[in-house]
Amino acid sequence: RRADFCRRKSRIGRINESKFYHSGNSALKCPQLHNFHTLIVKPGIADDGWILRFANGYTRRANSINPIYAGGLDAAEKINRCEQIYRDRHLKTVFKITPFVYPANLDKLLGQAGYQKDAPTSVQILDLDALPPKANDSNCQWHKPAEAWIEQYVRMNQVAATHRSTLKVILDNIALPTCFISLSNQNQTVSCGLGVMDGQYVGLFDIVTDPAQRGKGFGTNLIVNILNWAKQRGAQKAYLQVMLNNDPALKLYAKLGFREIYKYWYRVRDNQ
Repeated sequence: RRADFCRRKSRIGRINESKFYHSGNSALKCPQLHNFHTLIVKPGIADDGWILRFANGYTRRANSINPIYAGGLDAAEKINRCEQIYRDRHLKTVFKITPFVYPANLDKLLGQAGYQKDAPTSVQILDLDALPPKANDSNCQWHKPAEAWIEQYVRMNQVAATHRSTLKVILDNIALPTCFISLSNQNQTVSCGLGVMDGQYVGLFDIVTDPAQRGKGFGTNLIVNILNWAKQRGAQKAYLQVMLNNDPALKLYAKLGFREIYKYWYRVRDNQ
């Protein structure tokens, strides 16, 4: 199937998710592929092995080019074409650069073309064999994106009002089993997050603690609760992504036993 896709050299079309999802099965690639297919607004477009996503400018991940499959066209030609597509949507052109990009020298090509490196991020994984027991803090759980959860997430993560509807669409479109959790202390929501089951993996997304409540263990308890929810449903490993400038989060995940398996970053250029 992958070979069939690569033969469609110059065709641009909508993504057929079933063709991509099972194309890689190494332990290193699994978190990348799971992450790519978990939080999306709607199918993007496929351009000669590069996957283009659009989400009205909300988050880099949902508005970026993922060059994760080999193609047959010249990279410079495809870069120019992507720039025009994003320009037409009044968006910056953003490439997600992982160890798996095609061509392998794409990061160098983008740097030479004036793209700036942005948001270096660590992808980390955790075996759930020795998971601590569920925390005792009061928590609420939903299997769909409840308005109560969204309201608290928007507040604590300072999501702009203009992006709230896009956030809701992204969350509504998750087809896999989900656990939306909010953690309370003294009748106040202090932390919230999302777990997404995908086979033997659980992905952690949108983990946030109220800025006034950080450093008190609430984030740890929230994550432990999500991981226990997933383990009860057969998950064996957890993965997440954390920006390298987020030192408190890096320390929290290290304390829980997460280990880095690879880094990625973005290459960004305005289309003005």
